[in-house]
Amino acid sequence: MPQTLHYSIQDVADYINWSYFFHAWGFPARFAAIAQVHGCDSCRAMWLANFPQEDRPRAAEAMQLHKEAQRMLTYLGEQGFSTHVRFDLFPCNSDGEDVLIHNEQCKINHSRLSFLRQQTPPFLCLADFIRPVNEEGKTDRIGVFAASADEAIEQSFRGEDDYRHLLCQTLADRLAEAAIERAHQAIRRFYWGYAPDENLSIADLHAERFQGIRPAVGYPSLPDQSLNFDLNRLIDFFAIGIRLTENGAMQPHASVSGLMIAHPEAHYFAVGHIGEDQLLDYARRKGRNPEELRPFLDS
Repeated sequence: MPQTLHYSIQDVADYINWSYFFHAWGFPARFAAIAQVHGCDSCRAMWLANFPQEDRPRAAEAMQLHKEAQRMLTYLGEQGFSTHVRFDLFPCNSDGEDVLIHNEQCKINHSRLSFLRQQTPPFLCLADFIRPVNEEGKTDRIGVFAASADEAIEQSFRGEDDYRHLLCQTLADRLAEAAIERAHQAIRRFYWGYAPDENLSIADLHAERFQGIRPAVGYPSLPDQSLNFDLNRLIDFFAIGIRLTENGAMQPHASVSGLMIAHPEAHYFAVGHIGEDQLLDYARRKGRNPEELRPFLDS
């Protein structure tokens, strides 16, 4: 059965990846290092002094932005806002470029997740990291997840203060990602339990030094956003307030969904260009009209 985890702002604030936050504000990655600096004036002044003279005004802007983001996180926490994660771990096997999700007794397949394969070397597919169906009846596991931040966060200050409204929007995105980062850590160590002795720093987590991968829908390994409809049927996104538009986009915007794969050799890749023959095969496996899927893959 799907499980739901709720985290307060304070629970996930330390898991925020500030590099992506600063990227959203147009800052190069080097300025995100301010998030690792102690908050005292002397430490911040030393950090600023390490930049060439011409970069210091921009670094000072990054420093101020981070300070205001921290204040906003405190405010959001005081307002009682939360983040939410929905997940389940399913027995499964791969069948070519599909993953067969089994019922609780693992005797029949009640769901099939179809994936795309790279058409250039090394020709990878996410299904390659799942135990094949013909291996002596042994099954594997795959995780399905969705995470979101309270929709009211990204609506805060709308029509009142454009700057603080944008600050809340960018923080909401980071909080949703931070929630699944914390949840995935707990899943690896306890719920799934394949890495019970894992002891990684936040920096290690952001560098993805853990075993396995967590590909998100819409990203290079999972470019087909219509997959959200399949994942929703498995774990019920609405249970944590996520709605899907007709093209598979999630609302609220500060939401993320995807898969958890534990194979120690699993890694990320980009599917890349999708040929017409591949589209036809993919549509056949999904039981869909190719023209229905084409808009999801043309981008």
